[in-house]
Amino acid sequence: MKSVRENTRKKEPATPPIEDAWAYEVAHGEGAADLAPVVGRNLRKLRSRRGLSLEALSKVSGVSRAMLGQIELAQSAPTVNVVWKIARALEVPLSALMTASPSGGTRVMAAAQAKRLMSHDGKFVSRALFPFDQPRRAEFYELRLAPRAVEKADPHAAGTVENLIVTQGTLELEANGERHRLGPGDAILFEADGPHVYANPGAVETVMYLVMTYPEQVG
Repeated sequence: MKSVRENTRKKEPATPPIEDAWAYEVAHGEGAADLAPVVGRNLRKLRSRRGLSLEALSKVSGVSRAMLGQIELAQSAPTVNVVWKIARALEVPLSALMTASPSGGTRVMAAAQAKRLMSHDGKFVSRALFPFDQPRRAEFYELRLAPRAVEKADPHAAGTVENLIVTQGTLELEANGERHRLGPGDAILFEADGPHVYANPGAVETVMYLVMTYPEQVG
């Protein structure tokens, strides 16, 4: 495996500017639309349990009241960034908003039936590779980042750690004040309770697999 190059003091080629995915709240695509009713039901349930109004949740999450209402009614498919913001405000893992009806036994998660979260333009796609309805401290995701795309992630709960491996393309990761450049086969482990940025400076799609570990059991 080639070594991971890091250290922000080294000057690296600037990533080409792209449209800021944080400027939009609504995702597009069949995967996001299929997931909208599940996220809507779970959001309404979790918000009600905490006794929060849409206005109160809007203030703590930074997501507009109108958008929260549309999500609850499954009228809008939220982007992955919006779901992360809501999950953090409610102090639950991302999977708590994406959980469908529980079932036991052996689980096959067919690629053709996968539910995916994506940015508004579809340049960043997150696919869960684990069942949501079992107690756990770790979650497993497939991440895909389009050429020249950048994805900014909000801080996760304190103590959250991301363990990521790149299987295709190139990744520039900014976390904890450092920049790291990874290629196929390179892996990295970092504390994810601060802002972090995934960037693809290359001309091919970057494919990554991520294990998210929480300080306490969830689910």
